[in-house]
Amino acid sequence: MMDFRENSFMLALGLTVVAFILAQSAAFLIRAVKRGNQIGLSKSVMKNTVIQSVLFTVTPALAIVATIIALTPALGIILPWIRLSVIGNITQETAAASAAVEAASNGAASLSVPITDEKTFATVMWVMTLASSLPLVILPLCLKRIQHGMNKAIGKSGDSKLTDTLAVAAFIGLIAAFIARALAGKGTGIQAADGTVTYNYDGAGLMSVATLVISVVIMLILSKTAEKRNIKWLQNFAMPISMFAAMGFAVLLSQILPEAIAHFEFRAPIIS
Repeated sequence: MMDFRENSFMLALGLTVVAFILAQSAAFLIRAVKRGNQIGLSKSVMKNTVIQSVLFTVTPALAIVATIIALTPALGIILPWIRLSVIGNITQETAAASAAVEAASNGAASLSVPITDEKTFATVMWVMTLASSLPLVILPLCLKRIQHGMNKAIGKSGDSKLTDTLAVAAFIGLIAAFIARALAGKGTGIQAADGTVTYNYDGAGLMSVATLVISVVIMLILSKTAEKRNIKWLQNFAMPISMFAAMGFAVLLSQILPEAIAHFEFRAPIIS
């Protein structure tokens, strides 16, 4: 039986979305070149601008690839590919997908195991899509009011420290949710009609903590190295490198450690 997450319809949908994005990008590039010629920009300036833009997209692209890899076990590769070809990031997409799959399955499933129920898959797809779409609708309508409130909070001095602090606090809050899941999250399991239990091994345990620690350590090392030696490109690549290194370390641990140790979890899985 063909996996509904990666059937011909999903593939055609994914190719259509990607083709539209590429066509849109090409159209804007052509218009930009024409406008550059109209205002007298030299070809060398436009060429350097395109090169700089391409290089600038490498770092976020690596983070996007890491997000697709993280979502693939549960959703297959096509839906994450579609979602992140348009809009989204690891904090938003993973949080939305995780909340949706847990709610739809009453806590009996997670993003570490394949979603086999089509209704659950559809629920996750809609939650991820609406979560990213709503800001595109809300911001044009409410941005002016939000900015007015922020400016009022900052005061007449124009001090941007409060704005920076609020932005950092919001980001730390998102990261803290993932850290809490890695340190204290409950695993899940499914009980069959005959009473046998299948554990998903997706709760907090040795693997989650080890992955968290190694990613933090590598991130700190790369950040300090980039700062001391003034390596600007490394500052941009530190996060995706640490993410991929941590995932590779987790795969290595799962292969070399005894199964009982690799699957050790702090809290008993939820059985449904």
